Amino acid sequence: MIPINTQKGTFNVWTKRIGHNPKLKVLLLHGGPGATHDYFEAFDSFLPAEGIEYYYDQLGSGRSDNPADPDFWDLDRYVDEVEQVRQALGLGPDNFILLGHSWGGVLAIEYALAHQDKLKAVVISNMMSSAPAYNKYADEVLSPLMNQDDLREIRALEAAGDFANPRYEELLVRSYYVDHILRLDPSEWPEPVVYAFANINHDLYRTMQGPSELGMWDEPKLVTWDRTEDLSRINVPALVLGGRFDTMDPEFLVDMASRMPHGQSYICEKGSHMAMYDDQVAYFKALTSFLLNLDK
Repeated sequence: MIPINTQKGTFNVWTKRIGHNPKLKVLLLHGGPGATHDYFEAFDSFLPAEGIEYYYDQLGSGRSDNPADPDFWDLDRYVDEVEQVRQALGLGPDNFILLGHSWGGVLAIEYALAHQDKLKAVVISNMMSSAPAYNKYADEVLSPLMNQDDLREIRALEAAGDFANPRYEELLVRSYYVDHILRLDPSEWPEPVVYAFANINHDLYRTMQGPSELGMWDEPKLVTWDRTEDLSRINVPALVLGGRFDTMDPEFLVDMASRMPHGQSYICEKGSHMAMYDDQVAYFKALTSFLLNLDK
């Protein structure tokens, strides 16, 4: 547990080290916001041989403290939290790689813009650099591909605020999740993924992301977030990962990498938002190649 100092006191966040490599220390930023690190357990089969990972539950998530106060669900505060974790773990520009997946990608971009002098490299996994562009892709590309009867029922449940209705999750799973979140039969979803989704902090998620799974609406804190024009300021080596069937526009992800002076991209052709599971070999081949070539 690492103490995090805030304007409202000190709270503890949970971290765990897997392996040991003095030159490569990857800190993993989970998605949500408000999910848990557990779905990163797929990385156990690929990265520990090189000793290059740290698990970490962000404040309000998983095994870390939950202040249950919306004032803490703030992007700048999370950036400061990551910096405090970095300092506590003794990471720096000679070994520190930040990997953010989904919402963690938002956090990784913001951290890189604020503290890239502390980074060796950054990996942005399955996250666009613009919430408005993400919303547009969800509305104009993904929604029309869904079963339209299911979509209408989903929208009706959302309009009624009936998010706890089991029917809402049932519709999302069969008409959206299995196509764009994790392209496996739901009965075969890995236990760490099921656990991370089942234990999400919904208050945190709705404050930052909004109540819907199909884009951001109802004025969450991230609804206008857009750092696309600032990507050119990220000068450290950067890898943007995505999936062909992702909730994130793969063409946009490729463009993101092209905007960074030392950026590169890789799109997993069989993958979706959880490409580390549904196109696992391709995902980890691209990631480990990037990491192991940083010193070459």
